[in-house]
Amino acid sequence: MALPWRHCWRWASGSTSTSLLETICCFNGSSSTSLLRGTGTATGSGNEGLSSRTVHTTSLGNSILTRQESRLLYSTPKPCYCKRIHSDAKLKDPFTLAQKDLNHLYDDIKKELFVSKSELKSICDYYFDGKGKAFRPMIVVLMARACNSHSSRDGDLLPGQRSIAMISEMIHTASLVHDDVIDCSDKRRGKTTVNEVWGERKAILAGDFILSAASVALARIGNNTVMSVLSQVTEDLVRGEFMQLGSKENEKERFKHYLDKTFKKTASLIANSCKAVSILVNSDPEVHEIAFQYGRNVGIAFQLVDDVLDFTACASQLGKPSATDLKLGLATGPVLFACQQFPELHGMIMRRFSSSGDVARAWQYVQESEGVDQTNYLAQHYCQEAIRQISLLRPSLERDALIRLTQMVLTRDK
Repeated sequence: MALPWRHCWRWASGSTSTSLLETICCFNGSSSTSLLRGTGTATGSGNEGLSSRTVHTTSLGNSILTRQESRLLYSTPKPCYCKRIHSDAKLKDPFTLAQKDLNHLYDDIKKELFVSKSELKSICDYYFDGKGKAFRPMIVVLMARACNSHSSRDGDLLPGQRSIAMISEMIHTASLVHDDVIDCSDKRRGKTTVNEVWGERKAILAGDFILSAASVALARIGNNTVMSVLSQVTEDLVRGEFMQLGSKENEKERFKHYLDKTFKKTASLIANSCKAVSILVNSDPEVHEIAFQYGRNVGIAFQLVDDVLDFTACASQLGKPSATDLKLGLATGPVLFACQQFPELHGMIMRRFSSSGDVARAWQYVQESEGVDQTNYLAQHYCQEAIRQISLLRPSLERDALIRLTQMVLTRDK
């Protein structure tokens, strides 16, 4: 078994935590000292699903909460090297490792959505064209195999585990269809949205139909616990959408509100899908919790990076317009962190950037602040916790691929 070195950083300064950081750490169930340790520059190679970028991280200390006349001051990180055991000297590419189990994913989904009415079929098949990243099903099948190896079960995935991977993509796509209606979006994945092509009413009905087909597939698995776990996802999606419609006056509550909303809208699906596949193969609640916490932390990190890309990536990379969140009146991580340097943003947040010039000024404040770097660093913190959780499972190729996936989440550029 190979023992490759893992490069990490430990901060040399003795900076202490602050009220905002304590709020973030408390929400994540971690100590403030762990959040004050970061990693340096993270780089990684991409693939057809997640391409790469360079992530520059900064220390979060007392200076984050005080407005400086110039830029924030950060301590200089010193590199150290820590051994971490992996089953291979080179971690396997997650997409390559999961490909065999995902070969028929979209064909299977289209079978679930088979209807005689041609227009409804066309709408439902619109996003299931095989051009998506299949990020969530990929995590689910890797987690399933990692849990199977941990439970000394070799061979093919259980039929129920394969179904959960399919269901996760169906729920995700249905939520995108509904989101585009709510946000009046006209672009998704580089193509015109369903609501723009067929209208809002038919888009809503199509999203509902995809969710109902996913529910039928879930019922066929025949496990009441799995049904309960995955039913929570739909509730979280709705609650998260309602949370997104509001904000908090209090600064500390606002960040907790943001992270809670992020879990419900993005991470809950990944976390509960990972938990569901673990339930089918292992009765140990500790294994279920490991799977859930990995999905939760990777899911939140994924969305944090997505919020960063809204400020750093161009529309052609994203497949949708940039600065979308600001135009929708949403204050994401980069804006909330930028508030520490530019208190003028507080008023804009409360009026949801609705006054003339708000979007442009808020964009400029974020560019001049450390909001992007600090959001990237917070994403790293969640990925570090995901690695800690998944490392509790028995070594396997799939477990190690899930470890590598955290780097790909941090370095993606679309």
